[in-house]
Parts: sequence; structure tokens; C-alpha cells
Amino acid sequence: MTSEREHATPSDPGLAEILGGRSGAVDATAPVVAFVLVWLLVDASGVASSIRWAAGAAVVAAAAIAAFRLARGGRPRAVLLGLLGVAAAATIALYTGRAEDFFLLQIVSNMASALVWAVSIVIRWPLLGLVVGGLLGQRTRWRRDPDLVRGYQRASWAWVAQYAVRLAVFLPLYAAEQVVWLGVARAVVSPALVALSVLVSWPLLRTALPADHPGIRHPRSP
Repeated sequence: MTSEREHATPSDPGLAEILGGRSGAVDATAPVVAFVLVWLLVDASGVASSIRWAAGAAVVAAAAIAAFRLARGGRPRAVLLGLLGVAAAATIALYTGRAEDFFLLQIVSNMASALVWAVSIVIRWPLLGLVVGGLLGQRTRWRRDPDLVRGYQRASWAWVAQYAVRLAVFLPLYAAEQVVWLGVARAVVSPALVALSVLVSWPLLRTALPADHPGIRHPRSP
């Protein structure tokens, strides 16, 4: 027998569908893999300036991905922000002369993200609602729906948790100067945590809504 909730939300998309596919994870991972591989190869060969070669490889990989995405009609702002992020990480590593500092920007970003997501929940402007509402073209109409606000608050905690787990993984590796394991964690752990957050936050959001709610595409006013 079909439940009332299933009748009420036949067209509700999942968060995975709304937030996009795997291309973002691939785009973010490729420059990191290029950096670590080139750093390892150049360092093992005894050639000087291994960080310089690795930084250059990361930027070239990011530029190639950016060109590919733009040619395929990707959003210029998102593509350029990704390229700038890699360029900034490479610049930090070049400036300090420490290969592990290539990951410093991401660590700081994870700290800031965990804080911002948590604050957004407390002040009842959960970031997941802003992201999903923006992608669905609702802007902030979902904030007039107390059930959706509560649902987005509950689901946003999954994203706070994944940033906390990232820090628990990255900080000890960074302190131990484990460049290769930082690269492995960035290539494997980060995408896995994002996928898990999407998977977990969807039922957290849906179960916060009453059975007669029309779904996230249709915010209700009081």
C-alpha cells in the first residue's frame, strides 16, 4: 500500500540529482593527484625544485579541466573559482617551500566551512536550504515554510559532521608532513564524505516533513 507521503511528493528529486553528479569530485581531485605524483617522481629522481614542478603540474591539470568544462558549457564562475583555488594552493606551497602546505588552504577552508554551516543552523538560515533553494530557483521562499526550515536544519548537521571528520583526518597527516597520505585522503576521503553527506541528509530532510507536505519543490507559507 502506497503511503500518504509518497502520494504527496511524487516529483521530489533526491539531493544527489539536485546537487549534481561526479564531475565536481573529479575536477577537484585531478590537480591533487598531479601534484602528489609529480612531487614523488621529481623528488625520487633527485632533481631540485620538486615542489615547483608539482605546483606547475597541479595548475596545468586545473587549467586543462577548466578549459574542458568551459568548452562543454560549464558555468564560468564555478570553473574559474576551481582554477583559482588550485593556483592559490600551489602558490602557498611555493612560498613556504613545504609540499604539505599545498593542502593548507583546504584545511583552513574546512575549518571555516564547519563553523559557517553550524552558525547557519543556529540562526535558522541553514546553508543546505540556501544551496538547494537556489538550485531549484526558489531563492529564499523555503524560509516561509517552518517544516522546510526545520528539515534543512536537521540535514545540514550531516554536512557539519563531514567537515569535522575531514579535519580529524587531515590535521594529523598535515602535522606529520605526510604529503602522499594527504593526497590519498583528498582524492578518496573527501569525495566519499560528500557522497555520504548527500545520502544521509536526504532522509534527514524528508523525515522532518509532515506526511501531507507537498515536497521541497513546493514550499508552504504559514
